[in-house]
Amino acid sequence: MENLHNKTDVVLIGGGIMSATLGVLLKELQPEWDINVFERLDQCGKESSNVWNNAGTGHSALCELNYTNEMPDGTMDIKKAIKVNEQFQISKQFWSYLVKTNKLTEPSAFIRTVPHMSFVTGEKNVTFLESRVKALKENVLFSGMDITKNKATLKQWIPLMMEGRDDKEVVAATRDESGTDVNFGALTKQLMTQLQNQGGAIYYEHEVQTLKQNKDGSWRIQIKDLKENKTFTVESKFVFIGAGGASLPLLQKTHLPESKHIGGFPVSGLFLVCKNQDVVNQHLAKVYGKAKVGAPPMSVPHLDTRYIDGERALLFGPFAGFSPKFLKTGSYLDLIKSVKPYNLTTMLAAGAKEMGLTKYLIQQLMLSHSERVEELRAFIPNAKEEEWEVVVAGQRVQVIKDTEDKGKGTLQFGTEVITSQDGSLAALLGASPGASTAVAVMLDILQRSFKNEFPTWEPKIKEMIPSFGKALTHEIDLFKSINHDISQQLKLNEDGSLLS
Repeated sequence: MENLHNKTDVVLIGGGIMSATLGVLLKELQPEWDINVFERLDQCGKESSNVWNNAGTGHSALCELNYTNEMPDGTMDIKKAIKVNEQFQISKQFWSYLVKTNKLTEPSAFIRTVPHMSFVTGEKNVTFLESRVKALKENVLFSGMDITKNKATLKQWIPLMMEGRDDKEVVAATRDESGTDVNFGALTKQLMTQLQNQGGAIYYEHEVQTLKQNKDGSWRIQIKDLKENKTFTVESKFVFIGAGGASLPLLQKTHLPESKHIGGFPVSGLFLVCKNQDVVNQHLAKVYGKAKVGAPPMSVPHLDTRYIDGERALLFGPFAGFSPKFLKTGSYLDLIKSVKPYNLTTMLAAGAKEMGLTKYLIQQLMLSHSERVEELRAFIPNAKEEEWEVVVAGQRVQVIKDTEDKGKGTLQFGTEVITSQDGSLAALLGASPGASTAVAVMLDILQRSFKNEFPTWEPKIKEMIPSFGKALTHEIDLFKSINHDISQQLKLNEDGSLLS
C-alpha cells in the first residue's frame, strides 16, 4: 500500500469500463490529480465488462429495433436512435484520440468492423422495417443503411440464416456495414494499463465496505484488503461508484437523499454459443430481430459474430435467467439486502406493475436446451443442437425508481447516473446500452460534478472529442471528417470492411 495516500483526489470503485474511462479522462484533463481504483476481484473487467458477459455490440441503433418507436399515426420516432448513435460516436472519437497519441495500442484487440443488421419476418414487420429505414436514412448517421426483401441478396448477406428457409416466408433485412463488435474486457485492460502509466493506482482484491461524508464534503471510505485481511480508510474529494450490479448497494451505504426510493431487479442472461468454425465462418454480422410481444426490451434476440481472444465465435440470445445476486460473483442475499424501509413501496409497486416480466422470466427459466435451439431456428433454420452450448452472461441490475410520468416503482431499461447535490459523489446504475456510452456518460458526470473546473477543461475535451457540444446529425461535414479519422486510427474502413 506504499503508493496509497490517506487523502486523495479521486476514488473510483470498480475495475470495469466505466471507472477505466473516467480515470483516463481525468488524467488527460488534470494529470496531477491522485486517482485510486479499488476492485474487489483479482483483475479488471471481469464482471459486466468481460467479453462473455455482454453482447459486445457497439450500440449505434443501426440494428436494434427497440431504439425506434412507431407512433399511433404510423410515423417513426427516431430520437432515441439518434441519441444512442451520437453517444457511440463520442466513444469512438475518444478511443481514436488515445490510439493517435499512443495511449491505446492494438485497436483490433478491442474493436472490429462487423455489419449491423435487422431481420424481420411477416408483412406487418416488413412494413415497420421499411418505415424505420425511410426515417433513419434521412439522417447522416444512418445514411449507410440498406434494406432488401430480395432473397438472392439476403443469401449473400446472411447465407447461414437463409439456408433451409421456406421460400414463401416474407422476410426483410437492413444492413449497415459501419457496425462494430467491441471487446469491452480487452478495452478495459488497455485503459487501466494507460491509467497506471499516467500515475493512477489500481488496487485489486480490495473491497469498499463503508462510505461516509465528512463535514467538508469529502468522503471517508473504509476499504478491506481481502488478501491481507486488513481494513484501512481513505479520504477522497470525489468518489465514483462504477461497480456494475454492486453500485446500488454501495450507493445505499452513502445515505444520500439521492439514494432513496431507488431499487434494483437482477436479471441474468444466457447465450447459445457455436465454436464450430465451419458454421461460424458462414455468418459475418450482428443480426437483431424483434422482441416477442410482451417481452422486455432486453430480450431482443440477436445472432452475433464476436471476436473473442482473436477468434471468431457465433452467439445467439439472450435468454433470460434469474439469480438474486447483483454480480456473478455476488451473494444470494444481494436482492434481499437491497430492500430498505425507504424503497420498500417502490419495490412493491414494481412487483405489481411488472407481472408480465415475472411471467416472461418464469417461462425463460423453464426452457430446455432443445427449446432454446428451437428459438435459434427462427434465425438459423438448419441449426444443429449438438453444435451449440450455453454460456452464462453477466448479471444486470435494472433500476427501479419513482418517476413523475409513470409513477411509483417504474422499471428502467437504460443507464442511470446518480450524482450527489454537491457533486462530490456519482454512481452509475442500470444496463444497456451501458458500455457503448461510457465516454458520453463520463463527460456528463464531469459536467455535473466538476462545475468549476469544467470550463477550463473544454478546450482539451474538444481536442480529444471534436464533436463535443455539437450534434453530428446537423454537422454533415464534421461527421465525415471525424468518421475518416476514426477509420484510420481504429483500423476500420469507412465502408465497413477491415483495413489490412
